[in-house]
Amino acid sequence: MAPDISQRNQAKSTFASGAIERSAAERLVEAEGLALAIDLVIAHSAVINVAKPRPATLLGSGKVIELAEIVKAENAKLVVIDHALTPVQQRNLEKELHAKVVDRTGLILEIFGRRARTKEGSLQVELAHLNYQRGRLVRSWTHLERQRGGAGFLGGPGETQIEADRRLLRDKIKSLEVELEAVRRTRTLHRAKRKKIPLPVVAFVGYTNAGKSTLFNRLTGADVHAEDMLFATLDPTLRRVQLPGGTWIILSDTVGFISDLPTHLVAAFRATLEEVQEANLVLHVHDAADSAVSAQADDVRQVLKDLEIDPEDTSHIIEVWNKIDALLPEDREAIQKRLVPSKGDTLNQVAVSALDGTGLPDLLALIEQKIAGSLVSRTVEISPDHFADVAWLYENGIVRGREALDDGMIVVRVDLTPENSEAYDRRTKS
Repeated sequence: MAPDISQRNQAKSTFASGAIERSAAERLVEAEGLALAIDLVIAHSAVINVAKPRPATLLGSGKVIELAEIVKAENAKLVVIDHALTPVQQRNLEKELHAKVVDRTGLILEIFGRRARTKEGSLQVELAHLNYQRGRLVRSWTHLERQRGGAGFLGGPGETQIEADRRLLRDKIKSLEVELEAVRRTRTLHRAKRKKIPLPVVAFVGYTNAGKSTLFNRLTGADVHAEDMLFATLDPTLRRVQLPGGTWIILSDTVGFISDLPTHLVAAFRATLEEVQEANLVLHVHDAADSAVSAQADDVRQVLKDLEIDPEDTSHIIEVWNKIDALLPEDREAIQKRLVPSKGDTLNQVAVSALDGTGLPDLLALIEQKIAGSLVSRTVEISPDHFADVAWLYENGIVRGREALDDGMIVVRVDLTPENSEAYDRRTKS
């Protein structure tokens, strides 16, 4: 994708239908949303039915000619194809349309590049971008310094420009992978420290623009960027929150998911997604007002499976139906009735509005109920000569209360993880 894409004042968007679960109109709306997320002006958009993909251009020759006429008439500088393009298809389409062409992956990468704020996010985006560019070196990337002229000792005698570019690309990818591995090690150390003090981690997941960041802000009072657009937030954010019953938890807001996300892009964001893997509880946030919510939910569940998380595990997953404020009164009533569990089932779904606060007390109560099942509540008596055990409990548990008795004994009420509860028993027996 051209680095100056943000400067284009007009863009031509053509989208080929792909996912079976979504209608062509729904795919078109989502693709337009992706374009609007980086401030492109959509001069024209359409759905193209591709009966048999062509190896050279994906689209048939007649359709390519028709698109070229539209591009010329609109004076468009960019064509977005909501489908994966091979490097050959991309180059051939650019020659025929006389405009820059990007596919779905390239567009998503451009959005990610705009949204990354932290060093980790920037590294992840750049690594994903470079892996994407492996076969697209012609006019596709300019931020790496190319070798030109000189005595030839840098690139070796006879080395062509494209060979030098590819070698620089490989070296840059290796360098980024080393930096990201250091980031992952640091994040792992932070998780290890958090586990010593058993604050349960609750992670948000959901399709992009489901309202995760708005909900996160509402629950934490944080100022995470939240906007009605696709991929408004990219970098993970963690905040400590106290539930109504007094339990402290850590809420984690993560990057939104989207359909047809390339494997190498998911791999680049492994460090971010590990927060979801390590979470004690996962909140799957749905956009209740989106007509494609079922298909979006299936996409999220597939990513969870890829992360080796069972999306059907009701003890680990809470389904949060957000944006009910955008529903008609009768639709809102219908969804709230549908979420009531059958006799004998446990409550695992809740309808909320992050915008006006509807349903949030029910959500917090459900989180606390689920979290309570993952901690062991104990009341222990500690003699004065084992006062170090009190400090250990403060460091490794959530102390609910402490009382000094007349005989010098100390009574401590504490919540511990099962692992730390066993560790305390071993400590006192030794």
